Amino acid sequence: MPRTLSVVLLAVLSGTALAGCKVPDGMASGSRPAGTAAAPAVAPAEARTQLAALKVAVRGTMDGYSREKFPHWDKVDGACDVREEVLKRDGKDVKTGSGCAAESGTWVSPYDGETWRKASDVDIDHMVPLGQAWVSGAKSWTQERREQFANDLVRPQLHAVTDNLNEQKSDKAPDQWKPPLVSYWCTYATDWIVVKANYGLTITVPEKNSLESMLQRC
Repeated sequence: MPRTLSVVLLAVLSGTALAGCKVPDGMASGSRPAGTAAAPAVAPAEARTQLAALKVAVRGTMDGYSREKFPHWDKVDGACDVREEVLKRDGKDVKTGSGCAAESGTWVSPYDGETWRKASDVDIDHMVPLGQAWVSGAKSWTQERREQFANDLVRPQLHAVTDNLNEQKSDKAPDQWKPPLVSYWCTYATDWIVVKANYGLTITVPEKNSLESMLQRC
């Protein structure tokens, strides 16, 4: 089965559809509208409820991990892939070339509030990093499930951010790294919780404590 089709079917089976995909009439599209990437995915009270329900476990090891086990970026519509879709969604006045690559636009990184005018200055960050998912449950997933996770345009999983901050974050959990923009901590925590809850990933005690502290900023 072609990768694009398999990802769409996975989204449909989970009750959602990927933003930007050409889907049949009546199929739900749950992506965030352009310009709302910094808004919390759920209300803080709901995030606290979801956090309380997450399974607490010791963080696993990176044994066997590789980014290739989380295939990305999948094609979304014609020549456009998931990365390019996020750049269009999170940017302002984004203009693309014939190959769908962003040639101009403005991006405000939610992690530090910095504004960038070249797509090369921003990375697409996985809110819950691929390595972090691996050590909290994704190691046992099927390849198709990991692919859905790595290309998820429905949950608050993908964000255009300052490239060096994405590198600093790497595969760290909130007890190991937080965005320098403290005013974003509420959204960061709620988004992290929503993604982990949706995918049934575990959290550690230090991770849970950090998330609870960040939710106090809401």
